[in-house]
Amino acid sequence: MKINKHALTFGLITTFLTGLGFTIISPVVPFMVAPFANAHDQALIVTSLMAIYALCTFFAAPALGSLSDRFGRKPILLISLAGSALGYLIFGLAGSLWMLFLGRIIDGLTGGNIVTLFAYFADITDEENRTKVFGWTAAAVGVGTISGPTVGGLLAHFGNSVPFYFGALISIANLLYGAFVMNESLPETHRTRNFSLKQLNPFTQLFQLLRMKNLNRLLFAGILLWLPNGALQAIISQFSLDSFAWTPVLIGLAISIMGLMDILTQIFIMPRLLKLANEDKLIRLALVCEIIAYLLFALSAFSKMWPFFILAMFIFAFGDSIFGTAFNGKLSKSATSSEQGKLQGGSQALQALTRVIGPLIGGQIYISLGHFAPALMGFIFLIIALLVLSKTKSDQE
Repeated sequence: MKINKHALTFGLITTFLTGLGFTIISPVVPFMVAPFANAHDQALIVTSLMAIYALCTFFAAPALGSLSDRFGRKPILLISLAGSALGYLIFGLAGSLWMLFLGRIIDGLTGGNIVTLFAYFADITDEENRTKVFGWTAAAVGVGTISGPTVGGLLAHFGNSVPFYFGALISIANLLYGAFVMNESLPETHRTRNFSLKQLNPFTQLFQLLRMKNLNRLLFAGILLWLPNGALQAIISQFSLDSFAWTPVLIGLAISIMGLMDILTQIFIMPRLLKLANEDKLIRLALVCEIIAYLLFALSAFSKMWPFFILAMFIFAFGDSIFGTAFNGKLSKSATSSEQGKLQGGSQALQALTRVIGPLIGGQIYISLGHFAPALMGFIFLIIALLVLSKTKSDQE
């Protein structure tokens, strides 16, 4: 199967803009919440905004994945981009707390662009090249991620709402680009015919995914990784503000480290690792890296020394980049082309559910136990995940 270069280019550009549009708002969320909350509750509200987005994605992602299997990738992707634009606009215009939540709800309900993009890449690649292309996807997200926080922090000089207006603008631009340039990747002959409203139930697809016995321990390890990751990523801007009194620009630069490591890892490191190790070994390597990172995060919380925090960001991002690529590559090989949307939708629903629970737990223990608590949770959970996957390896042997 020869990869269509134009289709691949469009997909990578779309993925880049997705990363840019999402991370551009990260440095300023605590400052948007501040006028509507006291200092004690601010961290919990910030994480709740992340959780409500993930909750909406949990319900919407499987439905959008199944709809893309039935009606094609293009219309679902364009609808998702329109919802993101509207969500950013409402968040930027918010004059009260409920408007902030409304903006995240709308964005979350149409937040299926990642699901559709994964299915889109699965359509245009074969199994031999799929993990490699997913690596390029991670690199494209990395470019967007590294650009977003920096641009968002700089735009905040003109007002805390400006990054959200810019996010809406690039979402609309991407929508128009896709409307005129994107070719449908799923032919009529490959679309699912047995479509019912039952398939729109996120729990149906989630249970179907969890019933895949060959993936049970991998998914369990994924849950143990995604829960503290969700907590960390939801609290990281508030943590930077509370621990180091950083401005939006500095917070944006710190968050952009994750994007930088995505780029470096996928371009220079991942191609070599794929020649030396399979997905299972790469996943275990990723877990070890994140365990080390969580220890450094906890140390930075105790010491109030930002160099430990920055080092932790580099190591965490390296591990996260490896895990995402290896996990998606292994997952995509477990389904046919007509089921890719459903499979990726179930996976995204599972990840979204952990991003609902993780931030809520993280925000609460951050307030009640201390700033180190989310990192400690990550350390404990990933030790368990590593033991689970080590047990899987010994069983196979």
